[in-house]
Amino acid sequence: MAQPPKKQKTAAKPAAPASSGVDTALVEQLAVIATTHGLAEVEVERAGLRIRVARHGAPVPQQQTYFPQAAQPVAQAAPVAAPAPAPVATPTAAASAEHPGAVKSPMVGTAYRRPSPEAKPFVEIGSTVKAGEKILLIEAMKTFNEIVAPRAGVVAAIFVEDGQPVEFGEPLLVIE
Repeated sequence: MAQPPKKQKTAAKPAAPASSGVDTALVEQLAVIATTHGLAEVEVERAGLRIRVARHGAPVPQQQTYFPQAAQPVAQAAPVAAPAPAPVATPTAAASAEHPGAVKSPMVGTAYRRPSPEAKPFVEIGSTVKAGEKILLIEAMKTFNEIVAPRAGVVAAIFVEDGQPVEFGEPLLVIE
């Protein structure tokens, strides 16, 4: 007697990586996450393989997040009321860029007026500064760069808010 051929059991397999080593199912999942949450891009890294899915089309508004590096561990304390924002002068950008005492941004990044969210600002309008004194921080590529006063004088105007993105050559403040 001849026996009927045995049926092989086939289990549902996870999507196999393509010949390039890219898991197409993962790429599809990332695309769904990006679309569902309105993200412009999503990136994940697994076992040394980095996959980035970027949506092209209508621009997605970006939210600025402030993550300064803490200089030292912060002990838990009672909640403290947030300090009132410091006054920021708002003369025209063209006039401020041409001012002889204007301190311009040496790089693209995010400007911070204080070393940490609970600390006081490096300088205020009316502060007297010495040449070489730290006046701002600019974060670029997860590195905090100190911006120092190029000369001694009094801070006459401040053009950036704490956590504001800045461009190369953009006036940050004026020292008279």
